[in-house]
Amino acid sequence: MSEPCWEQRWHPFRQQWVIVAAHRQERPWLGERDSAPAPASRLPQHDPACTFCPRNARVLGAINPDYRGVFVFDNDKPCVGAAAPLGLAAPPPGYRSSPARGVARVVSFSERHDLHPARADAFAMDRVLACLQEQYRELSRRDDVAHVLMFENRGEAVGVSNPHPHGQIYATNFVFETIAREREACRERFDATGRSLWEDVVRTELQDGRRVLMENADAISFLPWFARYAYETYVGPKRAVHSVADLDDTERMALAQALHATIVRFDNLWQQPFPYVMALHQAPTDGERCDGFGFHVEFHPPMRKPGLRKFLAGPEIGGGNFLADTAPEQSAIELRAVPAAHYDPS
Repeated sequence: MSEPCWEQRWHPFRQQWVIVAAHRQERPWLGERDSAPAPASRLPQHDPACTFCPRNARVLGAINPDYRGVFVFDNDKPCVGAAAPLGLAAPPPGYRSSPARGVARVVSFSERHDLHPARADAFAMDRVLACLQEQYRELSRRDDVAHVLMFENRGEAVGVSNPHPHGQIYATNFVFETIAREREACRERFDATGRSLWEDVVRTELQDGRRVLMENADAISFLPWFARYAYETYVGPKRAVHSVADLDDTERMALAQALHATIVRFDNLWQQPFPYVMALHQAPTDGERCDGFGFHVEFHPPMRKPGLRKFLAGPEIGGGNFLADTAPEQSAIELRAVPAAHYDPS
């Protein structure tokens, strides 16, 4: 991939062009670099200062129970809240505003401060997914919830302030923009062809094969042809469903295996905990048509090399088009080449 490559690839879910210039990965770099994170094994199993660990006090003083496994609690500093005022002050002329109401929760993946699912096993990941199913079923039934966003931020490179393995849930009275655009793209594909956009993408990636990291009977992990970040990866069930709650036990375990295999390869690539933003793309619950929507999980790792982040600059912020410094075909080769067993299983 060292030969110059200038190509635009259409991102069907975001309905925008991605500029691929893979030769830029090897350009000279004299700018900012990140230091390597401390290995996960150096973290204590229980940190007395951690607000997510069992038996510890949280930010507002509540005491966590002596829990084992997955534990869910309300976010003490939420970005949306049930008490958001309905009577907002009138905005300046020509502008609009709306209350950001909802429920924000934290999902601790384990009682152990040092045990990320990458260093556990697929069964641990399945327990997390089972919990997310329960949370989705509860929150999606609420009349005041239009969308349930579930995600994990991992690593200092994406701004995580607490290394305890955890994810978050935002159940909001609005639909996040990326999902709203994705729903529209899925509806357009369904109305035009009667098919699911997600299933079409999965079929294409399986036929091509170059970007597939792993597959089993019911799930798949791949770097999409239109990837924006260097190691951007999609993981999901092979059939189109609207949410994680629509998976049966067999499909959920298959997805857990694919997710675990993916994050193990991430860590193994550079022999360190791999930073990323992971988001569950689920259909909104606002009552509008979601025909053809396909639930899946997206990983957006910010690093393009060890210690070197992908910085958003002129093309992305100023121009609105994402500039990919790598080709997903090459990144898939790198990830497939690493061992399937975690480099630090202790």
